[in-house]
Amino acid sequence: MNEVTTFGLDLAKRVFQVHGADAKGRPVLQKKLRREEVLSFFAKFPPCVVGMEACASSHYWAREIFALLAMTPR
Repeated sequence: MNEVTTFGLDLAKRVFQVHGADAKGRPVLQKKLRREEVLSFFAKFPPCVVGMEACASSHYWAREIFALLAMTPR
């Protein structure tokens, strides 16, 4: 399986959609996550680009995901 380098995160109240793409932009991952699964999901990946929609909760999720990815050893 190709390594995910970019994620797209669709924020919602209960179920989030995550899409992952490789370095060439090809889709390699598509998953539904409950709110409580989001951080543990991203903790498994090395630092990468995570794009998400602009909404009221996006600042919170950006800070939490950035903290996880910034602490990941390279």
